[in-house]
Amino acid sequence: MKRKSLIFSLVLVLIVTALTGCGKDSKESSKKDVSNGLSKGDEFVVGFDAEYPPYGYKDGDDYVGFDLDLAQEVCDRLGWTLKKQPIDWDSKDMELNSGSIDCIWNGFTVTGREDNYTWSIPYVDNSIVVVVNANSDIKSLDDLAGKIVCTQADSSALAALTDEEDNEENLKLAATFADLQQVPDYNTAFLNLESGAVDAIAVDIGVAKYQINGKEDKFAQLTDPISKEQYAVGFKLGNTKLCKQVEDVLKEMYNDGTIEKIAKNYQDYSVPEMLCIGDYID
Repeated sequence: MKRKSLIFSLVLVLIVTALTGCGKDSKESSKKDVSNGLSKGDEFVVGFDAEYPPYGYKDGDDYVGFDLDLAQEVCDRLGWTLKKQPIDWDSKDMELNSGSIDCIWNGFTVTGREDNYTWSIPYVDNSIVVVVNANSDIKSLDDLAGKIVCTQADSSALAALTDEEDNEENLKLAATFADLQQVPDYNTAFLNLESGAVDAIAVDIGVAKYQINGKEDKFAQLTDPISKEQYAVGFKLGNTKLCKQVEDVLKEMYNDGTIEKIAKNYQDYSVPEMLCIGDYID
């Protein structure tokens, strides 16, 4: 009996080991090398912040937004399958460098990150603005002195207020705040503003307009921006072939009017007026 039990145990060990090995091989073989671009029928995995309207957000059971609409059109034209992959914004570099996503496409600011990614041409001009409660006594950037300001962690707005290179004016502005707080997403920031937990939000203008739309009795945007910048699609540094594939189609979409047509679906958030891709096409 002991001999049979021993044999049975050995067989189980061999089976488990074999299955584990198969699983490992399967996982490794599923890793995708996009250094040479993608082919027709391939899956294009776009990483995005699912709480960053109007560029990427959840509506019902689906993820929608201006950037995701652009990505879908690119995939349709190249015969790719789009996979919309929501990510933790703080982990975007890890996701990209590990190959979990093929690009970051979600109101992604070039400014301050020029050397960290392979970038497509810019397609949207963006401003970093300040939003306050509608009844606030804050009417200008100077009025932020002594106030609690919040923004999204690892955001372009945070960079606009904290980057130390060629940013003296904004650093002086941030130094006047009572506190500069970071939250995981802008939905949380606006809830904090509405509750009075913070006095103001530093945020991208498209997101600001999305949040203010229909709630003008609750929120107001200051006239003067903190800074201006551009959005582009960010690929892993050195991944020039996949970047060019996407960029070439974006240029085609601009020239035939498709980008403007898609942008008009988001005209309440000033997206059509913010388009700048034409300035970067020869």
